[in-house]
Amino acid sequence: MTAVDAGAIEQRFTARDATLGIIGMGYVGLPLMLAAVAAGFRVMGFDIDRPKVARLNDGVSPLAHIGHARVAAARANGSFEATSDFSQVAATQAILICVPTPLGRHQEPDLSFVTGTIEAILPHLRQGQLVVLESTTWPGTTEEVVKPMIEAAGFRSGEDIFIAYSPEREDPGNADFATGTIPKVVGGDGPVALELARTLYDQLVSRTVPVSSPATAEAVKLTENVFRAVNIALVNELKTVLQRMDIDIFEVIDAAKTKPFGYMPFYPGPGLGGHCIPIDPFYLTWRAREFGIATKFIELAGEINTAMPRHVVTRAAEALDRQTGKGLNGAQVLLLGIAYKKNVDDMRESPALVIWQLLEERGAVVGYHDPHVAEIPPTRDHASLGGRRSVALDAEVLGAADLVLVVTDHAAVDYGLVAETAALVVDTRNVMASFRSALGGRLVNA
Repeated sequence: MTAVDAGAIEQRFTARDATLGIIGMGYVGLPLMLAAVAAGFRVMGFDIDRPKVARLNDGVSPLAHIGHARVAAARANGSFEATSDFSQVAATQAILICVPTPLGRHQEPDLSFVTGTIEAILPHLRQGQLVVLESTTWPGTTEEVVKPMIEAAGFRSGEDIFIAYSPEREDPGNADFATGTIPKVVGGDGPVALELARTLYDQLVSRTVPVSSPATAEAVKLTENVFRAVNIALVNELKTVLQRMDIDIFEVIDAAKTKPFGYMPFYPGPGLGGHCIPIDPFYLTWRAREFGIATKFIELAGEINTAMPRHVVTRAAEALDRQTGKGLNGAQVLLLGIAYKKNVDDMRESPALVIWQLLEERGAVVGYHDPHVAEIPPTRDHASLGGRRSVALDAEVLGAADLVLVVTDHAAVDYGLVAETAALVVDTRNVMASFRSALGGRLVNA
């Protein structure tokens, strides 16, 4: 192979005269595409979901929190095209991989989407391309899995192809931070790969943060989410303790956060959801076991957070007993919010689904209202709930419910109507706090 002029590649990135290939048009890849288009790059968006590809090319966004107009604008100016044809990878100067990294049934990492992606692009790779993995994974994946697969095809990392890792930091629905304003951590397989990846992301985001290796960058992402998981577990445990003492955990947190140092507020909830916090810590615990290390703190946090849906159902049953003298068996329960976080349609790992099944196991008749999720999609662990549809939120529906259980605190819900009409409200998000005086004994925090 002839020598690669890395300087020329860098110049193309700086001039924004390059076509980027982004693999995976989901919660990470789609906003990254929009940031790249806004920066002046042309983007090929790859996805194996052919109906999604067709919708994207029609200017339709597959995500509720990303408006159709933004995708349509990218299509209209010729800066973006979606495709399922991986041979078009050959026309790109950088390939950014944004595919899922779920857990298997026994909490083991599932890298099949990553390895499948590498296998799909290998026949179409060429000299001089930059390949960046963005998917969250265990420290060492880029150098121990991705790099060997690419080098087995005859490429030399750092000489004729360049490999890096840059963890995604998306927070769907967060109006304060977008892809372009969130600093980007970058680790390269060698100094040239690092400089090329850094130069590319310098054009896309407000600031890049170079680190010494891909493994370090992979560890940064896991550290961020372990930090969140552990602190959420702490406040969830505090909540269960303080509830027995008849102390409001939210009032405690609001007072504690007035301390200007040494404290950062985290808030309890019905359990963890999304593709990051419930999953990512287990990538680190799995990797740690290879080195003979037990991650007791992380695993304990996982146990506490996983137990929260059952705690919520127990609190709901206790509230019904006190209010009506009967338990959950035969009770009409309305769940408010089914997505894992407010103001998005993201159902991944939503604790609402666990709560629903636990309620049904105890004989409750369950329905839901969610302004962002019209129908529950099929899921591996909750297949029986697939196809259930959101009901309208009106006085008749609320009046028929023995219990209204607030699981997700969407802004587009008439909580005033809930306070006026519901016989009993169990609130896992403290969204009903302003109606406490009106609700009186009809309001219980869980």
